[in-house]
Amino acid sequence: MKKDIQFREDIDLFVTEFYSKLLKDKNLKHFFDDIVRNNMLEHHLEIISDFWDGILLGSIKYQRNAMRPHLNMNKSKPFTKQHFDIWLNHFNTTMNQNFKGEKVEIAKTRALSIATVMQIKMKSNS
Repeated sequence: MKKDIQFREDIDLFVTEFYSKLLKDKNLKHFFDDIVRNNMLEHHLEIISDFWDGILLGSIKYQRNAMRPHLNMNKSKPFTKQHFDIWLNHFNTTMNQNFKGEKVEIAKTRALSIATVMQIKMKSNS
């Protein structure tokens, strides 16, 4: 039986499986080329786990501007609506495959919100 997200280990599991999907997706993997090439994937996953740990479990480890690196990347590797749709699909699929509960629904709602805001900001900054 699936359980809700309760611990940092749950978030780490989700992030690892989610990024496994992203890195295999022919439409998205190019966004991570520099991270993979520079052997920074483990560090990146830790940052992403910190981000979701803050949203779902109240941690204060993530103290960065999540928008800035994406806006910067958008200048050289533009994001499209299709990219965000695929990202959201992988996000929701990974959540649903591993967990069920209130925190999962919060995460999926927040992911949709993040994707929507990023698309708006990227259009206004292009």
